[in-house]
Amino acid sequence: MTDIERIAALAQIDEKLDEMHEELGDLPKEVKRQEIIVRDKTSVVEETQAQLGEIDQFRANAAVTFQEFSDKEAKLSDTQFTGQVRNNKEFDAITKEIEFIRSERNRIEHELAQNRIKEENLQSILAIQQGELNDAKEILNTKEKELEELSNEQNDDFKQLHSRRKEITSSLNSDWYTEYERIRTYHNDAAVHVRKGSCSGCFSAIPPQKQVEMRNNIHGLYTCQNCGRYLYPEDLYIPEEF
Repeated sequence: MTDIERIAALAQIDEKLDEMHEELGDLPKEVKRQEIIVRDKTSVVEETQAQLGEIDQFRANAAVTFQEFSDKEAKLSDTQFTGQVRNNKEFDAITKEIEFIRSERNRIEHELAQNRIKEENLQSILAIQQGELNDAKEILNTKEKELEELSNEQNDDFKQLHSRRKEITSSLNSDWYTEYERIRTYHNDAAVHVRKGSCSGCFSAIPPQKQVEMRNNIHGLYTCQNCGRYLYPEDLYIPEEF
C-alpha cells in the first residue's frame, strides 16, 4: 500500500467517523448541559432541606430547653416560697432569675412561631424546587437514553474504524501524517480525488503536468495549489473499510 493510498484510506475513515459524530449531533453537549442543570437544582433542593433541618433541630432543642426551664423555675419557686430564702436580696435574685427564664421562654416561643411560618414557606418552595428537579432529571434521563441508543448502534463500527485508522497512521510517513492533520484543521476532507482534471474539494483545475506526474509516480504525494488538500488520482480505487 503506497502512502497516497494510505492517505486516501485515512480520509475515507475520517469521513465516516465525522458522519458518526454528526449523527450524535449536539446530544453529548446537551447531556453535559443537562447534568449541570440537575446538579444545580439538586444543590438548591439540598439547601432548602438543610434549612428545614435546622428548624427541626431548633424545635427539638427548644423542647429540651423548655423542660429545663420548667424544672428550674419549679425549683426556684419552691426555694422562694418554702422559707429557704434568708433575706430580701436572695428573694429578689430568685425573682429576677425566674423572670429571665420566663423572658427566654417567651423569646423562644416567639422564634418557634416565626419558624412555623418560615417552615410553611420553605415546604411550599421545596415542593416547587423538587418538581423542577424531577423534570430536569427526566429530561436528562431521556437525553442519556437517546445518546446511549445512538452510541450502541455505532459502537462496533466505531471500534473497527478506529482500529483500522491506527493501523494506517502507524505505517504512514510521520511528516505526511502531520501535514494531513494540519489540512484537517481547514478541511474535513483532507484528501480528495482528482475528477475531470480538477480538485474535487475546491473544483480548481489541476495543471496537466501535475496530472501526468500523479499517474506516473504512484509513490508521490501531491496537494492542490488552491486549497491545499492532498490529491489522489481519479483512477485510484480505495476499497470500503467495512
